[in-house]
Amino acid sequence: MSVLMEIAMFPTDVGESKSKYVAEVLKVIEESGLPYQLTPMATIVEGESVEEVSALIPKMYHALEKMGCGRVYSVAKFDIRPGKSNRLKQKVESVQKHFSS
Repeated sequence: MSVLMEIAMFPTDVGESKSKYVAEVLKVIEESGLPYQLTPMATIVEGESVEEVSALIPKMYHALEKMGCGRVYSVAKFDIRPGKSNRLKQKVESVQKHFSS
């Protein structure tokens, strides 16, 4: 099974720039060993189960909490597809194949 989770998580009470906080959230994802792709608006993580990718959410929040963040915004979306894998790469390649035709 392939589960893609697109997640954005950042504090709202720290001023305009969020990059150092997003970097801490990315460290949590990096430490998980799961493949991911950072985009300008969110990060996409791929795992083998909903539980595997969802388990990152509280860890990401606690990383921000340790930085003194008092208010955190987060949104997550899931794309769950049994019988598939490596969709983080394959979905992009599929679109690019049709684009270059």
